Amino acid sequence: LFLPSFQDLFGVSMVVPLMHLHVKSLGASHTVAGIIGSLYGIMQLFSSTFVGCWSDIVGRRYSLLACILLSALGYFLLGTSTTVFLFAISRVPVGIFKHTLSISKALLSDLVSERDRPLVMGRFNAASSVGFILGPVVGGYLTELEDGFYQTSFICASIFLLNAGLVWMLPWSEENTGNREHQQGNKGTDSFSAKVNRDLHLKSATNGAMASNSLFWFPWIQVATVLKRIKGIACSDLWDIFLVRLLMSVAILLYYSNFSLALEERFGVKPLFAGYLMSYSSALGVLAGCLLGPITRLYQHNTYRLLLHSSTLTCTLILLYASALSIWMVILSSTFLAFSTTIGRTCILDLELTIGGNEASGTLLGVGQSVTSVGRIVAPLLSGIAQEFSPCGPPSLGVGLALVAILIMNMNKQKYCSHGNVKLKNQ
Repeated sequence: LFLPSFQDLFGVSMVVPLMHLHVKSLGASHTVAGIIGSLYGIMQLFSSTFVGCWSDIVGRRYSLLACILLSALGYFLLGTSTTVFLFAISRVPVGIFKHTLSISKALLSDLVSERDRPLVMGRFNAASSVGFILGPVVGGYLTELEDGFYQTSFICASIFLLNAGLVWMLPWSEENTGNREHQQGNKGTDSFSAKVNRDLHLKSATNGAMASNSLFWFPWIQVATVLKRIKGIACSDLWDIFLVRLLMSVAILLYYSNFSLALEERFGVKPLFAGYLMSYSSALGVLAGCLLGPITRLYQHNTYRLLLHSSTLTCTLILLYASALSIWMVILSSTFLAFSTTIGRTCILDLELTIGGNEASGTLLGVGQSVTSVGRIVAPLLSGIAQEFSPCGPPSLGVGLALVAILIMNMNKQKYCSHGNVKLKNQ
């Protein structure tokens, strides 16, 4: 699973930096290019929850294969796009079904114990990040060739087809996975886990429909089950976890929103230096993912305490960047921020699965992705307003949002700690 995740982001990161230039070369205005980009984000926002929940119902194997193949179709269409309309059409299957990494994470959470989950997720994120670091370099080289964008898109589609073959060859054992899901689902004690357990009879009906090849009823049963599970999420007591995720996501996005422009205005450094600094931070993020094992052992696998400390460190480092008097303070904050944000992302994901129950991991990860998508939509607007006052406005606003997230975690300390103690006791 680490290899397909690396290839996934490697292929995508080859194409994405070149897309704006390509759509401009097709005659699109900046407004049209922005609308197409926004539509892609909106499709991701609404589809991630449904696709994640769908993977809980039909199984990880078929949902992951379907998402990979339909994403490959999208990038193949992108490689044939000679008009703005075809370019927009090619973004539809990718916008709806490009949730391959989320389903892979859900599969990993099914396969590993709760104690090992932060370590495995950290390594998974590290493998993906390496692909994201190398992809733009290769894509930049390929685009210098004749019809370089089209060749890059076809290579990306081929990488997704290769990933489909790798996923198909995995040693699947649905029965063992289902047993692990059931055993870990019994450990959950919150209201959402109870709702999921009450849905098992509907899942049985789905399996029965699949066995009888009922082409008419089977899709409707899937839709009904998806909607029922999403309702369970909406009525659960997980709102505080998703709110913390939203606030921290927006805070980090505000930090990076005007990074190059702010460095140029405040310290007179060129955008090239900002690019090197962001690449440096990405490389440190990979290292942080590999170090999650020793760090979680140091914290005795207390995910809540690790998340609280990493969020506090993130807030402090953003404040240090906002008040930096020299470029060396910016480099210092970027260095440690790479570690704190990587650890925080892994911990919030682990906390979602621990409290929400592993039996519906696809649904939970899908909702988490939707929350992050909301952050990506909201952050540019807040950044633009804050920049009207000062170049330090966006990170300063990010500090305030991070403080609110830390306050929410402290207010719900008892709930997080009780689940952490149950998890350690069971293990």
